[in-house]
Parts: sequence; structure tokens; C-alpha cells
Amino acid sequence: MKTIKHILSAYGKWILGVLAPLGVWGVFAFAAVDAAFIGLPLDAIVAGYIYKDPPRFLLYVGLAAAGSALGSIVMYIIGYTGGEVLLRKRMSAARFEKIHASFERHEFWALMFPAILPPPTPFKAVVLAAAATEMSLWRFLLAIFAGRFCRFLILGFLTLKFGPHVVEFVTHTVARHFRWVLVGVVVLLLVFLIWGRRNRARKNAARMENPALRSD
Repeated sequence: MKTIKHILSAYGKWILGVLAPLGVWGVFAFAAVDAAFIGLPLDAIVAGYIYKDPPRFLLYVGLAAAGSALGSIVMYIIGYTGGEVLLRKRMSAARFEKIHASFERHEFWALMFPAILPPPTPFKAVVLAAAATEMSLWRFLLAIFAGRFCRFLILGFLTLKFGPHVVEFVTHTVARHFRWVLVGVVVLLLVFLIWGRRNRARKNAARMENPALRSD
């Protein structure tokens, strides 16, 4: 186990050395590698870019989100071609069916909201599940981009206000209280979905009452 950790650590340092000279595009490359292959300390990397160059704050947020989305195509291909078999081996049948059902009902939000959460969220497993349910590629990319953009935007604001060390504090706090964080996110998601459904119902009722609002 120690040997494996040493290899992964050395590989991560090698990736950092290779991609660091890419300038502003480095954050895009880091995010893509993190999503496609091996996990890197992406939050710390993005925070470092933002802290050193605040005027290009939104550029780094957008590039990191885009890199995460495009890098996830590798996991999408794996999940689309054999993700169901892989996931069934790693989790109980009941848990798999629960995840599968959530994606069938609300696939976009079921992928976007986990994309916002920091570690230790098992995001690659969520990505594999999304692909295994044959989620369309463009919705897959959009959901990840939207989620990661929100995550890095929040991270950027915290970094500019408190400094890059906020990453370690947030990660440690989330890891200690991950269950409650997850519960809070689920509650917010349910509230948002209920609000959206009621809003659509009101609009449909208004169209039914006023023929002029109906689409041809």
C-alpha cells in the first residue's frame, strides 16, 4: 500500500511539473487530468492560480470547469461501454438501483449537484453511473461544467477573502461532517425541484386559462 501511495504521489508531482509552465491554460490541463485519470489536489491548484492572479479570477474558474467537463469524457466512455457491470461489482444491487432511478428521474441535477461538492465526494462513481444510464453526452458535459463552475466560483470567492489556506479548512470540515453536508445538499435539491415543479404547474395553469399564452 505504501508503495502504491508513493507511486501515485510521484506521478502527481510529475504531472504538476509538466503542466505548470502552461500559464493560464495550466488550470484547464490540471482539471482535465484530474477528471480523466488520477485525482490531483485540484481545489488547491485552482485556489493558487486565483490567489496569485485575482484579475483573471473568472477566467480560471471557467477554464477549470471546462477542463473538468472535457476530461470526464474518458470516464463517460468507460461508463457508457461497461459502467453498469463495473458499478454492480462495487456496490449492492439495491444501492445501484437507487442511483439508477435517481438519474432516470433527474439526470441533470443528479450529476450537477455532486459536481459542486468537494472531496471526499466519490464523484467519479457518480460520473460512471450517469454514463451507465446512457445520459446524453451534451447534457453530461453541461451538468459537470455547471456544477464545477459553481464549485470553483465559491472556492474563488473564499480564496480571495481568506487566502488559499481556506481549501484545507473546507476540505477538512467537509470530511468530518460529510454526512450532514450531503443531507443539506439533498434537502436543497428537493426544495429546488419542488419549487421548479410548482412554478411549471402555475405557468401551465395560466396558459390553460388564457388561450393567448398557449403556443401554437
